[in-house]
Amino acid sequence: MRYKPGQKEETRRKMLTAASQSFRSHGFSGVGVDGLAKAAGVTSGAFYTHFGSKAAAFNVALAAGLDEVIEGVPQFQNENDTDWVKAFARYYLGQTHRDNLAGGCAMAALTPEVIRSDRAVHKIYEKKMAIIAGLVSEGLAGGSERDRLARAWAMLSVLIGGISIARAMNSSAVADDVAKSVTAAAILAAGKTRTLSG
Repeated sequence: MRYKPGQKEETRRKMLTAASQSFRSHGFSGVGVDGLAKAAGVTSGAFYTHFGSKAAAFNVALAAGLDEVIEGVPQFQNENDTDWVKAFARYYLGQTHRDNLAGGCAMAALTPEVIRSDRAVHKIYEKKMAIIAGLVSEGLAGGSERDRLARAWAMLSVLIGGISIARAMNSSAVADDVAKSVTAAAILAAGKTRTLSG
């Protein structure tokens, strides 16, 4: 099959977006190659041509999703000055993000899938999450570098676990209560912040 200039990259981008949204919404086992291809508007053959397998597509979707966080954390830091943790936590536990499973954060949606995956996936996840924790720690103040990194891991863990609990609630009122509590806990876990904006 011959592609027009840029068409192959555009097709791959569409497939990656569809795979990312499908894995976040339905989990790895909840969607097959046919479903991923249909969501992207391509044939299953085209999907295999681009990714080779569903597992390979998951690996790419996981890396791309965590890269979104790697890009997003510095934006929150630059745009919100020393209030960046508060802004990030409020966004993360906010109803818009809670309700957007398909387009929400890969840290929360895909971590359970990583747990059930092989060591190669764990390596991808660990590498990207270490970068994210490092970025978070750069925006924290006080204590040693090791202490700031520990606080970064604590903050991320509170947020990732918290949004999962809030999303699982039947009542929106209870979900809101969980979100408020988790937001406050994440801010407390992070502790003092520092200015990174230019």
